[in-house]
Amino acid sequence: MLGVAPLEAPVTPAAALRRIAYLLERSRAGTYRVQAFRKALGVIGAMEPDELAARATAGTLADLPGIGETSATVIAQAVRGELPAYLVELQGRVGHPLADSGELTYAALTGDLHSHTDWSDGGSPLEEMALTAIELGQSWLAITDHSPRLKVANGLSAARLSQQIARVRGVDAALGGRFRLLTGIEVDILDDGSLDQTSELLGQLDVVTASVHSKLAMASAPMTRRMVAAVENPRVNVLGHVTGRLVEGSRGTRAQSAFDAREVFTACAATGTAVEINSRPERCDPPDDLVRLALDLGCLFAVDSDAHAPGQLDMKGYGAQRAEALDIPVDRIVTTWPVERLLAWVADPESER
Repeated sequence: MLGVAPLEAPVTPAAALRRIAYLLERSRAGTYRVQAFRKALGVIGAMEPDELAARATAGTLADLPGIGETSATVIAQAVRGELPAYLVELQGRVGHPLADSGELTYAALTGDLHSHTDWSDGGSPLEEMALTAIELGQSWLAITDHSPRLKVANGLSAARLSQQIARVRGVDAALGGRFRLLTGIEVDILDDGSLDQTSELLGQLDVVTASVHSKLAMASAPMTRRMVAAVENPRVNVLGHVTGRLVEGSRGTRAQSAFDAREVFTACAATGTAVEINSRPERCDPPDDLVRLALDLGCLFAVDSDAHAPGQLDMKGYGAQRAEALDIPVDRIVTTWPVERLLAWVADPESER
């Protein structure tokens, strides 16, 4: 079952800072607040334990660049064997489940096919994303940073993606089989439906999520052709945030793209491509009527977090709530499958039709 248990005393200073950052990210706090604790975590990670204890006792932690007064208090209380007061407050205020229903689907989730790291526009290293996924009770996680055309998100060139593949495989090997970290990408669907990365390089990845990020207001007919072409590409496993809509949040709102949903989802069902239920509250994509249509047409689904920070990995609770309310059978959700079944589906989509 997914979810993290509240921390209890004693905790290490590092564990306290990590959990505070996680809870702030999970509750959609401002980035500057989260980074204050992650910076402090980096500072103490480079210190010897004796120096850390001495500074905590002397009250000089805040003299160090990167450690503020609140972080210093958290560290000092943890050094004394206490559960830091700020952590106690956060666990009580925002530590509850994010969604108020959908527990059965949420408990069935095993992994995530859409997550970002600091290789593109995420906020944390892939190792931290993997560690948090493990703590949440996931069995596997796909790292899907952006492709090169999305320059505003620091999309990965072919060379950088090759480097990341090697890094992910190294981390996965180091985990010794207790958790699977998968190579992947969120590849841009270009205007003509082609993909923003070479087929050869996409073929080296465990999974590929494909999404539209540009010209979202394209006319319905060419947008339909664009999406169908991507879905029919044998390298694509998941169609990400299908309509591109934004319903809330700091970026404002954005209307959903116009396309023939029946034609697109028919192509998804025919090719075994999963339709993503994007769990981010600002996306909540696709809308309910399109989820119902995809279900009726026989599509598979992927309940994904689209996490850009470790604490956002738990946002799958929102997607699980929607999936359960819309009566999607758990077995039709690929992110509930064991990793062996998931990879078998990637290799042979017809095996699940």
